Amino acid sequence: MKKLTALLVVMSLFCLGSLAGAVGVPVSTDKAPAAIGPYSQAVWAGNLLFLSGQIGLNPATGKLAEGGTLAQAEQIFKNIKAILESQKLGFQDIVKVTVFGMDIKEFPAVNKLYATFFPKNPPARSFVQISALPAGAAIEIEVVAYSQAGK
Repeated sequence: MKKLTALLVVMSLFCLGSLAGAVGVPVSTDKAPAAIGPYSQAVWAGNLLFLSGQIGLNPATGKLAEGGTLAQAEQIFKNIKAILESQKLGFQDIVKVTVFGMDIKEFPAVNKLYATFFPKNPPARSFVQISALPAGAAIEIEVVAYSQAGK
């Protein structure tokens, strides 16, 4: 039992050591909306890129996309794409998506749009109805992407 415990401790330290220098590496691109608070657009942690929740802000105007939930969702996916591409990643690298929506009745329409971005091997996903979002947004989406190269 002592050998197993020692082995687990060594493995844990090795894993933590392999993340050293990579945890908390912030990402920023001017092709996506700037953070509207004290957070990064995305952060690398080892081989995982955690994108902050995106709302449908147009990076050129700083305003929400007009036209409701679907228009905002389309803008969100453009913003996600810009952040991913700044790190040489794409939608195929996303492993988890969390969608926060103001109205669960919008789920079928959002789901149809979502499917166009993940035609094969879609990532794990959650859709959660919430009561309010920043800037009066109708939808927010956050993702986690994986890269073999990491940062």
